[in-house]
Amino acid sequence: MGAGTVTGSNGASRKRFKGFTLIELMVVMTIVALLIAVAVPRYFHSVDKARESTLRHDLNVMREAIDKFYGDHERYPASLEELVSLHYLRAVPPDPITGSRETWVLIAPEVNVNGVEAGSAGAVYDIRSGAPGNGRDGTAYAEW
Repeated sequence: MGAGTVTGSNGASRKRFKGFTLIELMVVMTIVALLIAVAVPRYFHSVDKARESTLRHDLNVMREAIDKFYGDHERYPASLEELVSLHYLRAVPPDPITGSRETWVLIAPEVNVNGVEAGSAGAVYDIRSGAPGNGRDGTAYAEW
């Protein structure tokens, strides 16, 4: 007899097909679907958590750079690009929530300690995210 043939009880030979049955495929697909249903929400949760953590870190770094600039020059920077050009920052990071460098909201100083008007004191007193929505803690990204 050749390979892949089975002899039946009556002596007749039948060819044996190799492969999976429909039931076996359905069981495997069900298991894969269950694993995906558990893993995907955890993945997206961790991605959101990482973006929020990066946003908090970037805001802290840029605020420190603004404070150091103010300490060195006794005025606030005119723009974020001024912080980059004077090497207080390597580059303006993109907002991790929006993915853009253009969505940062710059807060100008109202009045300097010495009573100098805001225009001559610089334009960047603080920085906020321009991303819509709220973080996982319920506070708006714009309030961070």
